[in-house]
Amino acid sequence: MSAPEQAPPSVPVRSHPWVRVAVTLGAALLTAWLCGVAMKVDAGLTTPPGFFRGMLHGAMMPVAWPTLLVGQDQEIYAARNSGRTYKLGYSMGVNLSGLVFFGWIFLGVGALKNRNQRQKLQSTS
Repeated sequence: MSAPEQAPPSVPVRSHPWVRVAVTLGAALLTAWLCGVAMKVDAGLTTPPGFFRGMLHGAMMPVAWPTLLVGQDQEIYAARNSGRTYKLGYSMGVNLSGLVFFGWIFLGVGALKNRNQRQKLQSTS
């Protein structure tokens, strides 16, 4: 009786760097467009913003930077707000947005460090 054939180990598929750049830019443009639409709808509301709209404004703050850089004036903080609850929501939105936008960078750096450590261990053995 012969031994069953084993499947070759699976190799992770790495996409071309240009594809990753294009996908990242596309996602960024889509996010920026959706944020612009959300802010326009929010600007039409008459009640002072509270916690959840504060979270929206805080999440939009990192997206507003490039639009401010190219000369479009965009409000990133509601001066007329509900007070403490708005400020709590705004700060939570900024922090969660930072986690989403910049967290992948820290994950990538950590993965590179781990890979380099594994390669050093393999080369010394």
